[in-house]
Amino acid sequence: MPKRSTLRLTTRSVVNRHIAPALGLLPLQAVERWHVMAMRESLWDIPAMANMAVETLSHMYKLAWGWNVVSEDCDDPCESIPLNPKRTRERFLTDAEFTKLGQVLDEVSGSGSQVSAAAMTTIRLLILTACCKSEIMTLRWKHVDLDKAEIRIVNGKTGDRTVHLSPSAMGVLATLPRQPDNRWVVPGAKPGTHMADIDGAWQSIRAKAGLHDVRIHDIRHSFASRALALGEGLPIIGRLLGHRRVETTARYAHLARDSVRESAERIASSIADDIL
Repeated sequence: MPKRSTLRLTTRSVVNRHIAPALGLLPLQAVERWHVMAMRESLWDIPAMANMAVETLSHMYKLAWGWNVVSEDCDDPCESIPLNPKRTRERFLTDAEFTKLGQVLDEVSGSGSQVSAAAMTTIRLLILTACCKSEIMTLRWKHVDLDKAEIRIVNGKTGDRTVHLSPSAMGVLATLPRQPDNRWVVPGAKPGTHMADIDGAWQSIRAKAGLHDVRIHDIRHSFASRALALGEGLPIIGRLLGHRRVETTARYAHLARDSVRESAERIASSIADDIL
């Protein structure tokens, strides 16, 4: 999907999910700074989205001035509102956290939860393939080859590529029912559509698992972290994640150094036991 279309969809989602529910009943001239602050604070658990909501609303006021929807003396209530600091941290799931996440997924699957089966399928495939969520949600059956144990990602975030499937991922796909007249692997709420949003489902799952600071994209980072821990090199990990530039995979170099350091310590300790 072109970047402009993605930006348009993202902006529409921010307006519909956050700005309109908080401020939609107010005329533009009636929105005050404290209204915007309250909206921002309501999104305390998703600080990047809170920033995007404030920035989007501010841009809406600029458009409103340009279109003469409001008079020029109408102030932008977003002006001088502090944004949340951007998080640069990398979050990786530990072995214990993966175990807990798996337990919660199993519990929710068998409990009649409001989390849809489609959302559960998406989350499981994200964990087992390291694909981006949009790549799984827009995956078509014609791009799934269970005989070759692979799926074809077309126009994905990192371009076209082939993703090789583990037996576990194959098991998830093999049990999925194929809906008549629906080409999508993960169906949406309306007939003939694909899954459109799993953010709410993920927030519910991560809360039950006690993973309150884990973003859906952190699953992909954790896949890379686990690969390094199992001894895979950065070039292979780059291919697994679909990176087209080595610089993108290089962000995990410090994990590779940690793995090498730990291996060196284990080997030296073993030798030391023999010679000392």
